[in-house]
Amino acid sequence: MTSRVRRGMLAIGVALAVAALLAWTLRPTPVDVELVPAAEGALELTVRDEGETRVRDRYVVTAPVAGYLTRLSLQVGQPVGTGTELARLDVLPLDERARAQGTASLEAARDSQRTAAAMVVQTREALAQARRDAVRVADLARAGVTSREALERAELSVAVRAKELEAADFRAQAAAHDVEAAQAALLAESEGGSSRARRVVIRSPAAGRILRIPQKSARVVAAGEPLVEIGDPSKLEITTDLVSTDAVKVRPDQSMLVEGWGGERPLRARVRLVEPSGFTKVSALGIEEQRVNVVGDLLEPGEWLGDRYRVQVRIVIWQADRVLKVPWSALIRDGDGWRVYLADGGRARARTVTVGRQGEFEVQILDGLRAGELVVRHPTDQIVDGVRLRAR
Repeated sequence: MTSRVRRGMLAIGVALAVAALLAWTLRPTPVDVELVPAAEGALELTVRDEGETRVRDRYVVTAPVAGYLTRLSLQVGQPVGTGTELARLDVLPLDERARAQGTASLEAARDSQRTAAAMVVQTREALAQARRDAVRVADLARAGVTSREALERAELSVAVRAKELEAADFRAQAAAHDVEAAQAALLAESEGGSSRARRVVIRSPAAGRILRIPQKSARVVAAGEPLVEIGDPSKLEITTDLVSTDAVKVRPDQSMLVEGWGGERPLRARVRLVEPSGFTKVSALGIEEQRVNVVGDLLEPGEWLGDRYRVQVRIVIWQADRVLKVPWSALIRDGDGWRVYLADGGRARARTVTVGRQGEFEVQILDGLRAGELVVRHPTDQIVDGVRLRAR
């Protein structure tokens, strides 16, 4: 082989090596990405907002008639029983108008007592019916005819009706004490004549704790002026005001989770009432919003949780045990639809998908993906169809 041929082959070899080096240097660098699989699992849709705890059965003790109230010796948080003395009121002589008002108050208290007694009967019958329904559903569940979910709903109905009966009993007791207080005020005035004041002892209408005392000082009070608030802090309900566009999605008996109350895990609650009337509230940004109160029953106690404590409320408005889902962060808006990027043989492949229910962090995929396929999480502008990928 001549030297000229050898030099030619050497030049060709050098050129090929330089070309290979340039090709290797200039080749596209794989984009580092995080890959997550499209997976089947549980998905739930929730609405959340701030809320507060509230004693379910609160009783505001008021002055039955005008008079001179002696100084209160009660303390906030002090336990009281039914009939415990709360205050003493020296009833001043009544004129004809005040006497007529006292008589009307007594009649109104008697009407409230009759209404409360009728409500007790109604709720007791509803509880008995709920228990019979629960027994029938339990028999069907054991026979495999109905689902476990139906049995849980029947058992929940029994628990809710029991709480309603408890509240109705409380209102009946309170109404009876209102009647006694109104009768005592009129009796004291009639016994006192026109020149002497008679003392009326105001007693607790129910067992519980002192929640609030507006003022302890001795003073002259008008008829109907609040003196003491009483309730049982162990029997709490949860209230939250939702934006009306969220409130329309909430229904009674939906699951409610109470978070941010200071404990290690959320407390379970159940929606009891979505109030039919909304109200206007100004947000922290100065925007007027239409809000609706949603009230729920706390199903388990929270240690040291008391009246009017702030909490975070999350209401489950839809849930399913098995759906195909991906994280929200894997989706990219594509006109009026959505797309994702799949990892296929080390390269990105765009895929149009149809989304369904949209949760807080995950979204249901109705079409376009199969379980187990890997999609790019947090796709950036570098991710285009065909680009090389390297999983982090």
